[in-house]
Amino acid sequence: MDRITSMQAFIHVVESGSFSGAARRLSVSPAVVTGHVQSLERRLGVQLLNRTTRKVNPTEIGRGFYDRCRHILAELEDAEATASAEQRSPRGTLRLNTSVSLARLVAPLIRDYVALYPDVAFELVMSDRMVDMVEESFDLALRSGPLPDSSLKRRRLGIGRLVLCAAPAYLACQGRPQRPADLAGHNCLIDLNAAAAGRWHFSGPDGEHDVEIAGNLRSNSIEGLRAATLAGLGVSLLPVLNISEDLRQGALVPLLPAWRTTEVVVQAIYPPGRHISVKMRTFLDFLVERLCQTSPAAPCAKVAAL
Repeated sequence: MDRITSMQAFIHVVESGSFSGAARRLSVSPAVVTGHVQSLERRLGVQLLNRTTRKVNPTEIGRGFYDRCRHILAELEDAEATASAEQRSPRGTLRLNTSVSLARLVAPLIRDYVALYPDVAFELVMSDRMVDMVEESFDLALRSGPLPDSSLKRRRLGIGRLVLCAAPAYLACQGRPQRPADLAGHNCLIDLNAAAAGRWHFSGPDGEHDVEIAGNLRSNSIEGLRAATLAGLGVSLLPVLNISEDLRQGALVPLLPAWRTTEVVVQAIYPPGRHISVKMRTFLDFLVERLCQTSPAAPCAKVAAL
């Protein structure tokens, strides 16, 4: 028999003073109530009730067990009420993993989200490696670019643009490329996380170009490549969201403006089969609203503008 139901039946017997009274409260037969109490006594190996023709009273052990049962069921009701409330209004902690390159995008969005839902807190862990979502207990991860095949669920959030750029000091020494083919003569800094490290794709007025590039720095860190580019080491293809301020201040100069560069999809990933809590669902909806234009097929206006 269900242990919780048996505990509820036992409590009603004690409070009503009879099996028939408990049966009326539970809308079942007295035999069903008797069966639940007997099941508890067999499980515990003790007598919980003293039975007479007029009254049923708890034994000394039964009185203690009654108090504990009431406490347990009250805790259970409280847990259910809390869980139900969390599904109505976002609350609790959302454990979030992002790549380092997306941290600049995510941090202000978290600020704006918690302004709307102050009962939600975040644990933000940044890493460029693909984490084990289940093993490391993450609710959600945000990634840009290609992802390995896996059973993880994915939701497209928007599109981020990459910008070819270099520091003014580098260009003063090496000159400015005028067309994609000119990159063969430049020191190109390579992102090891890119889908095709060692090759950059451009589309422009004269068609499509896949350019083989080479340089003296290869890194799996966007921030590392950004720092090296700012230092004048070479030419980089970097997410605009990571260098928007550098471009505004002139610390980096955009190159080949007539050619479009690669765009990367920004995605949310989460374990399959896991119930999506209201805090996670509302945060995902918030990201989509903030990052994307009305058309789901359109580039992400906010990402492209950052």
